[in-house]
Formats: sequence, structure tokens, C-alpha cells
Amino acid sequence: MQKEETGGELQKWPADYPIGGDSVAVVEVEQEGVGALGTMVIEFYPDKAPNHVRNFKWLADHKFYDGVKFHRVIKGFMIQGGDPQGTGMGGPGWTVNAEFNDAKHVKGVLSMARTQDPNSGGSQFFICHGSPGHLDGQYTVFGKVIKGLEVVDKVAEVPVGGPQSSTPQQPVFMKSVKIVSRAEGMSK
Repeated sequence: MQKEETGGELQKWPADYPIGGDSVAVVEVEQEGVGALGTMVIEFYPDKAPNHVRNFKWLADHKFYDGVKFHRVIKGFMIQGGDPQGTGMGGPGWTVNAEFNDAKHVKGVLSMARTQDPNSGGSQFFICHGSPGHLDGQYTVFGKVIKGLEVVDKVAEVPVGGPQSSTPQQPVFMKSVKIVSRAEGMSK
């Protein structure tokens, strides 16, 4: 669990945490032994999944994702990250109820990972590398990569077969995830 500067456990986002506005996430991606893979800019869908957007922004603003791995990579399907343990079993200590919507799972879409329980999302998310339509209406879409889609391609292309068959052999991680204005994000 990530600690705040106060030394306490990170607490779940407040209900009034801002989700609107013209903000985006800027995600700097690196690979161990390689260096920078590039920067992705992600826009959010607060009208479709307000609590998922609020949750992601809260975690990013509290540096939860900084240094966290993309622990699951399946070329042509998706890249998954957001687990502070890097095993696929970790989370922030709370869950977010599903907000299924009409957004389609196409390349570049940001969606919440979960267990069999639809209301088990926390901090783990995936970005589609293909168009897995079978996930539509089953997983909460809450954003999309609008710049840096080639970074998704680079991550999807890394050799896998670490501790699990879909784990990158050389760790790929989010160096930083920052919430900034759209204008600032698009200038990256």
C-alpha cells in the first residue's frame, strides 16, 4: 500500500473529488535495461464512468502508479498494470463498483481490470492492444489513449515469459502518471 506524506495509509477518494474539466493522464513508460519507451496521453470518460475516473485520478495524484509495472502483456489483446505488488493480486485497499457502459473495447481503450466479481475493480487497469469485443458490457471502459498509441504497441511487443507466461521478461513500468490539462498533455 502506498503511503501518503503524512505517513498514513492512502485513503479512498472523497466523493467530491473532481473528475470533470479538461484533464488527461500523462503516462511515462520505461523498460528495465532499455530505458524510456515513450509517453502516453489518456483522456477520460467521466460521463460514462465517473467513479472509475475519480479513482484513477485520485491514485495518480497520490503517486500510486509511479514505478508500478505492467505485469501482464498479451500482444493483440491488452497490456495490464496498476498492481503495486506486480503480481496481478494487489490493489489500493478498496474496490469500485462496476459502471458498465456503451463504450467499445477497441485498441487504445482504458478499462478496469477485475476478478469474477464485477464490483472488484481497484487500481488495476488494462489498455487494449486489439479490439476484444467480447469484453464489451463486461468491463468498465473509462478512457482512451489519444496520443502515444505506439507506446502501447512497444509494450505489447516485449518478450514475455517471466514468472507467468504473460509477464514481461524485462520489467516494463510506469515511471510516472500525472494528471494535467489537455493542452499540457498534448504538448508532451
